[in-house]
Amino acid sequence: MTQDEMKRAVASAARDYVAAHLPAGAILGVGTGSTANYFIDEIATIKERLGGAVASSEATRVRLESHGIRVLDLNDVEEMEIYVDGADEIDGGMAMIKGGGGALTREKIVAAVAKTFVCICDESKQVTTLGRFPLPVEVIPMARAQVARELGKLGGVAKLREGFITDNGNLILDVHGLTITQPVALETQIDGIVGVVTSGLFARRGADVLLLATARGVVSRTRAAL
Repeated sequence: MTQDEMKRAVASAARDYVAAHLPAGAILGVGTGSTANYFIDEIATIKERLGGAVASSEATRVRLESHGIRVLDLNDVEEMEIYVDGADEIDGGMAMIKGGGGALTREKIVAAVAKTFVCICDESKQVTTLGRFPLPVEVIPMARAQVARELGKLGGVAKLREGFITDNGNLILDVHGLTITQPVALETQIDGIVGVVTSGLFARRGADVLLLATARGVVSRTRAAL
C-alpha cells in the first residue's frame, strides 16, 4: 500500500473502533491533520451515533461541520470517551511528537479530557527514539527569542516556522537535532520555560491505543499490553 492508502485504511479502522467502543450519544474528540481528515470523512457514515464532537483546530471544526456533525465547545463538555488523532512520531512507550500541523496546544487540551486517546498513523511514524521529526513548541510571540535560547541549552536548534500563526495567535518554534530518550522529563522541562504555551511532546499523556497502518494491514496495540 502507498502511504495515502495506509492513512485511509487506518482511518477506516478507527471508525470501526469508535463504532465498537463509543457509547451512543457520547462525545468524540477529533484531531488535526491529513490522517485525521480521512477519519472525519469515515465517521460521517456513523454520525447519528455521536452526541457531538470536539475539534482540536478550526480546520477540523470546518471539516466536521461540512459533514453535518455537531461541534461542541470543550467548555460545554464534562466527559469525553475517546479522542482520535494522528502523530508525527510515536515510540514504543506510546509517547508522541505532534504539532506538525500547528494544532498542538488544542490537541493536548482535548487529549487531557478524553478517557481514551487513540493514535492513528502509518508505520513510517513509528520510531525507536523520538526526535527525528523536529519538535514543535508553541510560544508567546514576545518570548520567541528567549525561548529559542533556552531550547538551545537543551541541545536543540529552534527555527521559527515562517508565515505561520496558530489558532491561538501564537508562533511555532520547530526544534531540530534532539534525541529524546526521556520524553516525560523533557516535556516537563520545556513546558516549564517561561513563554512556552506547550510543546509537541505528548508523553505525560501518551496514547492509550495505537492503530498502526502497515503494508500488511492495520495492527492494534494498547498501553496496557506494554
